[in-house]
Amino acid sequence: MSEPGYFSDHSMARRVMSKRAVGLTYGQRALVVGAVHPLLYVGTAENTQHRMTPYTRLSLTGHLFEAVFLGSKAEADRALAFTTNKHAKVRGALPEDAGPHHPAGTGYSALDPHLMYMTMAFTFDSAEVMYDLLVRTLTDGEREGLYQDYVRWAELFGMPPDAAPGSYPEFRASFDAYLASDELFLTDEARLVGSYLAGQRVPYPQRMPMQQVTSAFFLLVQGSLPPRIRQMYDMRWGLADQVAYRALAQAVRTAHVAPPLLPPVLRSTLLGPSAPVYKLVSRREHQLVTKGRPSMPGVDPRNWVERNPPEQHRAATR
Repeated sequence: MSEPGYFSDHSMARRVMSKRAVGLTYGQRALVVGAVHPLLYVGTAENTQHRMTPYTRLSLTGHLFEAVFLGSKAEADRALAFTTNKHAKVRGALPEDAGPHHPAGTGYSALDPHLMYMTMAFTFDSAEVMYDLLVRTLTDGEREGLYQDYVRWAELFGMPPDAAPGSYPEFRASFDAYLASDELFLTDEARLVGSYLAGQRVPYPQRMPMQQVTSAFFLLVQGSLPPRIRQMYDMRWGLADQVAYRALAQAVRTAHVAPPLLPPVLRSTLLGPSAPVYKLVSRREHQLVTKGRPSMPGVDPRNWVERNPPEQHRAATR
């Protein structure tokens, strides 16, 4: 890095987020798990230009997040300014009931401190899980350091300091309690998009070796999900899946501490940036949408627009 950023080379944030195995998987997992929060999901879906192209949104979000974690202060400030401008316009209300805790009419705003915190919580949880799974197990001190770096990261995006628990143990207790609560709810659209991002609805076939790469990522993301989240998505997960998932995860871990044992196609993904991989999938999404075809298997874009007019939720705030 030619210029200093908000996080030093020795920070836990840079040490974790610079691992490509984490960078290529944590974003998908965070979006799949985070889709169970109706206010976050609807607020994002109704205010994005990439509603029909989830991997394009994932690629853009990953680029912005990495600019703050890994880039110079100038790069980070550009990403922060862009996000602040977008978030200023994100507000609305749920059009229908989304579980007992989120009745129709419940308002949302990207400037709500609690929603800012929940965005951080889903992102941090996924980065922590994927690092433990694919690189090595963090020590207690490293885990606390990573959490505090994520709190600072969220504050850069505008989250008030007191919106997050003060320590990692407090965070883990409250977040795990949330995941076990009856607050979780998947809207029909969230279920569809989350299934697509997790690989349950497999994107249109890629050419080899991309097909191998994406299949490996889907296996890692699905296997890393809490069992309850898999159940909410009605994901099939048997003994064979678990065995394959554990073997692949162990192979990736081994690649970080010993001579690489992975097939060359997987080994190369650990060494390169994550953006090119997402761009390949997002490029395919745009090609399909341009031709009037569904970007997500089984979705007719014409019916999607009819069911989800862009101004549907925003009108509730005018």
